[in-house]
Amino acid sequence: MTRAQFIRTEDGSELAVLPRAEYERLVALAEEAADTAAFDAVRGALAEGAEELVPAAVADRLLAGEAPLRVWRQWRGLTQTALAARAGVPQSVISAIERGRRRPSLPTLKALARALAVTLDDLEPARG
Repeated sequence: MTRAQFIRTEDGSELAVLPRAEYERLVALAEEAADTAAFDAVRGALAEGAEELVPAAVADRLLAGEAPLRVWRQWRGLTQTALAARAGVPQSVISAIERGRRRPSLPTLKALARALAVTLDDLEPARG
């Protein structure tokens, strides 16, 4: 480890000056620690059931611009009729939303999100 040089500024704060290689080593260690913490947090959330892994095929469909409601409904293995029953929403409304012919009201969107166990954001169409 290299010795740092300390400089006091006019306002009284102190700065540390160190060789670039040492700075880059410290940055790499900090990034590794942050990555490890993020990994541990996700692993913990998965173990607790607070997070869900989504298959790449589902993500690809969403990113391609397919109707999020249809993608999540099909991934959950639900028909429009079954989702309608779970959410307390007419099947025709689900069909119209999936085809892009109707924007759901907030209460309808909340009911659908709850029935699909997703967030409201998950039902928002992808923006290009």
